[in-house]
Amino acid sequence: MTPDELRRQLEFYKDLGIQQLYRREPRPVEVAAPLAPVAPLVPVEALPAPPHVEVRPITEPMMDITLPGLAPENDTLERICSDIGDCTRCKLHRGRNKIVFGVGNPATKLVFVGEGPGADEDAQGIPFVGRAGQLLTQMIEGTSAKEGIPLKRADVYICNVVKCRPPENRTPEPDEMEICGQFLFRQLSVLQPKAICALGSTAAKAILGGKDGVTKLRGKWHKWRDIPVIVTYHPSYLLRPYNQDAKREAWEDLKKVLHFVYD
Repeated sequence: MTPDELRRQLEFYKDLGIQQLYRREPRPVEVAAPLAPVAPLVPVEALPAPPHVEVRPITEPMMDITLPGLAPENDTLERICSDIGDCTRCKLHRGRNKIVFGVGNPATKLVFVGEGPGADEDAQGIPFVGRAGQLLTQMIEGTSAKEGIPLKRADVYICNVVKCRPPENRTPEPDEMEICGQFLFRQLSVLQPKAICALGSTAAKAILGGKDGVTKLRGKWHKWRDIPVIVTYHPSYLLRPYNQDAKREAWEDLKKVLHFVYD
């Protein structure tokens, strides 16, 4: 600022009534400490050799860790039934009469898995005793007789995905299938059949874990934990008069699984 500019600035402050001005003391300038001297670079060749460390391979065997399975050790059908007890784990228990666990030969080579109990099954506590069950019995025993296989319904094991009757025989919901599915898997693990026959889409989805229906799954083999699985139509579907082609296909599926298991 020039002297004239300073004078005009002071006269401006005087006109404003300012009689005194204050000047700030300048802050002392901090001087940084001198940097420490940097050691000169030493060539790598001049550095001392690192101490020798002997590395020995691990000769002790790794610990064998076995993950726990879904089913208890030495599981049995009786234990599974006892664990189910008077089940109230899902909403299906509200309208049921009896829990429908399963029926048949515990030493069977073939297991049939359906969807869920109907009215007759809910009343008796036995799977597949209504019209669909009677048709299943005819399919098993009739096909076996025609194919020269000495087999009766009592020789196989029959159970369902859910153990309580869904209201109005509706399709079981995912949470109901998941809760009851643990007991179905334990049943199959105990039985260890040579093959499983899934009756209908619900059983196929519960066992195989996919979303495909019967029409896409039938006619070829699948697997559940290395156990072969065949998928076919549920007998209640075959009772409808317009499903003649499905009846023929179901008989072919049954012939295939019977010959695989008993030949």
